[in-house]
Amino acid sequence: MTSRQILLVEDERPIREMVAFGLRRAGFEVVEAEDTRGARARIADRRPDLVLVDWMLPDMSGLELTRALKKDKDTRDVPVIMLTARAEEQDKVSGLEGGADDYITKPFSPRELLARINAVLRRSTSAVPGELVAAGALTLDTAGHRITVGEASVPLGPTEYRLLSFFMTHPERVYSRSQLLDRVWGGNVYVEERTVDVHIRRLRKALEGFDADRLIQTVRGAGYRFSTRPS
Repeated sequence: MTSRQILLVEDERPIREMVAFGLRRAGFEVVEAEDTRGARARIADRRPDLVLVDWMLPDMSGLELTRALKKDKDTRDVPVIMLTARAEEQDKVSGLEGGADDYITKPFSPRELLARINAVLRRSTSAVPGELVAAGALTLDTAGHRITVGEASVPLGPTEYRLLSFFMTHPERVYSRSQLLDRVWGGNVYVEERTVDVHIRRLRKALEGFDADRLIQTVRGAGYRFSTRPS
């Protein structure tokens, strides 16, 4: 039985209790908070392995909390899944661009929630240690789970790290959005192809300061390619 801790941030008590019950039954340790202030206090006590956060909270939005967590060097690697009744495409894009690793719309089934959680946790700990991979100015250290340029570490969220890690170990080949979803997210994860574009933009933004965003090339009508050659 897993001892991984999940921080559940949800202000509606019946929903929070229902979700927490299902997670504990599945073997997770669950810490609860009803607002972002409580969430920050729980995180200060112990960094969770994953955060489930509702979009609409009484003190500030779950999206604002997600953005804050992803900006903090101590929590930016913590996966975040947003729970929300907002099902419009733009809302999903905003959530993903704000740093969420996944987005689940209410109502959802307990089985779907557990599948999403397990998939995100697998992705966040999937690095294979013991190898250094260099591409241009970038160096991938699978043992240290980091990407560097010289002595500087490139700040990446877990999804962007996996995406760049895949690109660096599979250079000079074009991958479609569906292929990237299968290779990086996993074939059993229910994620829209638009999600790939969101994370590509976030990855490029992170690489801009190192003059390495040009390595992620868009191939019109086909997908994306990682290459040290001019596009």
